[in-house]
Amino acid sequence: MANHKSALKRIRRNEAVRLRNRYQHKTTRNAIKKLRGEENKEDAVKMYPEVVSMIDRLAKRNIIHTNKAANLKSKLAKHVAAL
Repeated sequence: MANHKSALKRIRRNEAVRLRNRYQHKTTRNAIKKLRGEENKEDAVKMYPEVVSMIDRLAKRNIIHTNKAANLKSKLAKHVAAL
């Protein structure tokens, strides 16, 4: 167990940040799955910028790696274009 007041605070804060990161990552993954399952091109084109924005936000906050974000965006763009 932590001995310092600041260490206890850090433990609390790390847990809160971990839960927030987990929530954002899961929400983005669900949005990606929804976009991949979309059959209507108009809906997919409308949804694509929102999903890309979510992916960029995760990469900016180091929740996912920058290259992974680029790969996801590329695959989604190809999917939307092929509809």
